[in-house]
Amino acid sequence: MPKEVVEDFPTSRPADGESDPETPVEKKSGRRKNGLFGEVSRELLENMRKGWAVPPARPPALTAQAAHTACRRAALSARFPNERLVVPAGHRKRRSNDTNFRFRAATEYVHLTGDQTEGGVLVLEPLPGGGHEHILYLTPPSDRESGEFWLDSAAGELWTGPRMSLAENEARLGITCRDRRTVREHVLRDSVPVRAVHGYDTLIDASLAERTVPEYNEELIVHLSELRLLKDEFEVRELQKAVNSTVRGFEDVVRALGRAQVTSERYVEGTFSLRARVEGNDVGYHPICASGPNACTLHWTRNDGAVRAGDLLLLDAGVETHSLYTADLTRTLPVAGAFGEMQRRVYDAVFDAQEAGIAVIRPGARYRDVHDAAQRVLAQRLVAWGILEGPVERVLACDLQRRWTLHGTGHMLGMDVHDCAAARTEAYVDATLRPGMCLTVEPGLYFQSDDLTVPKAYRGIGVRIEDDILVTADGHRNMSSALPRRADHVEAWMAELRGPLGAGNPR
Repeated sequence: MPKEVVEDFPTSRPADGESDPETPVEKKSGRRKNGLFGEVSRELLENMRKGWAVPPARPPALTAQAAHTACRRAALSARFPNERLVVPAGHRKRRSNDTNFRFRAATEYVHLTGDQTEGGVLVLEPLPGGGHEHILYLTPPSDRESGEFWLDSAAGELWTGPRMSLAENEARLGITCRDRRTVREHVLRDSVPVRAVHGYDTLIDASLAERTVPEYNEELIVHLSELRLLKDEFEVRELQKAVNSTVRGFEDVVRALGRAQVTSERYVEGTFSLRARVEGNDVGYHPICASGPNACTLHWTRNDGAVRAGDLLLLDAGVETHSLYTADLTRTLPVAGAFGEMQRRVYDAVFDAQEAGIAVIRPGARYRDVHDAAQRVLAQRLVAWGILEGPVERVLACDLQRRWTLHGTGHMLGMDVHDCAAARTEAYVDATLRPGMCLTVEPGLYFQSDDLTVPKAYRGIGVRIEDDILVTADGHRNMSSALPRRADHVEAWMAELRGPLGAGNPR
């Protein structure tokens, strides 16, 4: 557990950015209830000011994405001339009492800067001759003289770790850096029109409440979302890295299925999450580790059910890289290593639907074509099995197959698992595919245990197969092709991993 804060100096920057970071620590008042310490003596304050070595020089190299983030900011600048643009990183969110969730910087901020610093704020300042000056406001290293470095448990470096200097961050990111404590003065200093990304930093939101128009802020957010529709070469490499780690995470799970059977779905979750934390930043989203009938609950994240031989395990998970790009893969695995007859029938239908969806991906195809192709296959199977009355065209016109398919067949992928979510409909679902787009293809069939409209043999079976597909100049590339999909290939892959040669520690 974290140590107690020093009572005379409560946190100056708690979760959600609630306090004002411009307020000096020594001017804070108040004391933590039930704390051990009383007043801080002048002798201790004086003692803590001296005897510290000068931090070693740490000249950082320019990040690999700096050239790409500069291009993104240039595109943003061109879209909103003569306006001040404010994009914050955000703050930690409170989990309970004085504990917080692990910080993850806002996607819009990281995409434009490559930085992941809590409390950071990017400001694009309009220049008289056109264009913008790009300024990044960050918190500098702790002030040893005031005592902030050891008295402030939220931002003091003895509590949270060392921070780079502003000069070091400039060298690392290729952006002018200034002190975070001056950002409010900057953004409010004159009557220049301001747009801001809201919802991440309460201090910034409150400061600009009377200076911004919600509709104009939303227009900025929409543009930033659409700016991520086409991935550059750095982003494609990061996505492939995320996919490769995710494939290894699925291999880990297959090797661990024996142990999961004597515990629960949580063993599956923990096994995959270990790979995500070792090779990346974290999981890109809460994994779905759904065994048996739980697979029919689309967002089953409780992951506390039993894992039984004879059931299917639907694993929907993705590793997020250190640069915050995530994979999103799903496989439905027979826990015992082989599909039952009815399980395989449903699995093959979903596989064929996915094959049909992937096949249409190419530049110029409509985004909706992917969904339509997959849904047609599923509708055909439901009619052939006697679950729905044909003809298929009527089924599709009325969306009757949705009782057992429910969701769309995919989504854009990137720094967010459902990337570009604020994009306009005409730029996303009604648009045509272009090289550089990355999307998932994930059809599914889910027969609930209590669904009396289907034969009993189908009930409790849930299957989804999902892959990450890059649109290329001449078609597409399945970035996750290393993870078997066809039913017999899945069985052979599982047998190899769980056999004598596949036993042992995850690689």
